[in-house]
Amino acid sequence: MCRLVAYLGKPLPLKRFILEPPHSLLVQSYAPQEMTAGLLNGDGFGLGWYDRRLRPQPFTYKNILPIWNDPNLAGLCEYVTPSCLLGYVRSATPGLAVDYSNCQPFVQHSLSAVHNGRVENFRSTLYRPLRQQLTDEDYLNIQGLTDSEHLFAWILHHYKLTGDLAQALSKSFVSLLDLVPAVEVTFNFILSDGQRLIASRLAHGGAAPSLYYLSDHPDYPGVVIASEPLFKDERWVSCPPGAILVVTEEFQVQRWHPPEARAPTV
Repeated sequence: MCRLVAYLGKPLPLKRFILEPPHSLLVQSYAPQEMTAGLLNGDGFGLGWYDRRLRPQPFTYKNILPIWNDPNLAGLCEYVTPSCLLGYVRSATPGLAVDYSNCQPFVQHSLSAVHNGRVENFRSTLYRPLRQQLTDEDYLNIQGLTDSEHLFAWILHHYKLTGDLAQALSKSFVSLLDLVPAVEVTFNFILSDGQRLIASRLAHGGAAPSLYYLSDHPDYPGVVIASEPLFKDERWVSCPPGAILVVTEEFQVQRWHPPEARAPTV
């Protein structure tokens, strides 16, 4: 499964997350330690970051090459210094193409998202019933074929109904189980509007992928969220299964277990 990293805090260069740490996102692409499916994350990667002085929408950089083969990455990581970052390295679900339309982060307006997980047999179980319930705008915004992008559209659908990203994340997960109650769903998402991070570690019918967060570290003046710790430090906290994290504009972590998200496994 893919590996994720996100940050909200005072500006830091991308290299502090992508290249420099002993277990950076680059290292997690070829030597992950806690993946439950697959061996490598060599099917492309993507970065999204915000500079709200210039625009509310995120900037993105994507490549279908393995992250270790991108000749532009080192220069980009020296130059870009974001206060809000989303990144991932991809382990493609068998049968889904390695192309740019399937590459994260996914973006709509000022919102961006990365996902680690899957819907079991997505094309035959959830693809059609989910698309039938989307608005025209969300339907037309889907460019690729991945379950991840469809789930992002599903979250946006609920965001329009609730007006709150954390509630939308929770309700979209529960409503998926109403559509396909006997299907395995793993639902580690990180969402951002450039001012907050919303992350989930949710699953139904299987184990949720690993997810950690780090705050109050002198070298990272904010909050880091990652599939695996970037370096050894006792301040990394494992996010409990069934939890949603909200990182506020003040870089505070709020952790909660929405009752409606505690769906029984099958």
